Amino acid sequence: MLTPDQTKQESPVAPSPKGTSLRARTSAMTKEHLRPTTLFLLVGGVVFLLDTAMYNLLVFWSPSQGWGAGLMHGNPLTAKLLTIAVASCLTYLGNRLWTFSDRPRPDTRRSIMLFILLNLIAAGLQLCCLAFSRYVLGLDSVLADNISGTLIGQIVSTSFRYVTYGRLVFPKR
Repeated sequence: MLTPDQTKQESPVAPSPKGTSLRARTSAMTKEHLRPTTLFLLVGGVVFLLDTAMYNLLVFWSPSQGWGAGLMHGNPLTAKLLTIAVASCLTYLGNRLWTFSDRPRPDTRRSIMLFILLNLIAAGLQLCCLAFSRYVLGLDSVLADNISGTLIGQIVSTSFRYVTYGRLVFPKR
């Protein structure tokens, strides 16, 4: 049987005041989450555009032949992994310096290690979307890659990142 840790002090959760209306609570929650959510999506949007451009150049543009089959057309997962790595570095900087700038600076080593781990998981989610489209459905057009790997994969991985960054990488403390 597990016993509670007597050395750990748990702070009781303060009940919401009886006079607080649903509108007031909703307004307070919106005020607390609107700014970081908006900034997170703005950073993500800029990096998304950069990721999309880099991927399309690597996979669908050849310096000698122009658009069609690019230098990494046969290796789309490797190309996507490269663009995700560059995008992840820019995302970390944007979120640390702008989105979560109001939060205390965490232990940088811990923060970066968690960031890398979470981005590897998120990259895996995004690569699964691209791999499913390419290798299960047999779709390899510019449109198919951008819908599956870039759009759907980005939505899935960004949702995962938003939930985990604020809690683990840049906690409020």
